[in-house]
Amino acid sequence: MRNDASHAALSDAEELGHEARAGREDHAMLRLWLRMLASTTQIEAEIRRRLRERFGISLARFDYMAQLYRYEEGLKMRVLSRYLMVTGGNVTGLTDELERDGLVARAHSPDDRRSWIVSLTPKGRASFEAMAKEHEQWILEMFSGLDMKTVRQMHAQLGQLRVHVMRSEPAGEEG
Repeated sequence: MRNDASHAALSDAEELGHEARAGREDHAMLRLWLRMLASTTQIEAEIRRRLRERFGISLARFDYMAQLYRYEEGLKMRVLSRYLMVTGGNVTGLTDELERDGLVARAHSPDDRRSWIVSLTPKGRASFEAMAKEHEQWILEMFSGLDMKTVRQMHAQLGQLRVHVMRSEPAGEEG
């Protein structure tokens, strides 16, 4: 795989990133993993940059708002934490910031007085919709070098990989 055109182009541009860790003698699956990691890291960095530049917002805040956008009735903070795969403390800090900015509201859960339900305010919903529209265009732009057949195949194959990894994890262990 060291001889593929993309590796040469990335090397010439000094953009190998994680792929620089792999050698010719390394297993193809290790090289694939490093390419996936490098691709994800590169795309995420660009999304972070654009969100900060265009909207003055972090990717963590965008992801938080994206989860809430799907649930008009709001989510318990514990559930939101699980969806975002972060600690409760992280969600509390983001909630405090977004509430201060008028983008989310917090209310006591009607069925559990110890729980809070967080939802987007009308201002938060409108703000997220504007960001999400541009975010989608950025993703389309970044992936435009792939044809739809390839996109569908990669999606299906990565789904198979995720299921395999999930089934391979020892019970009770997480990331």
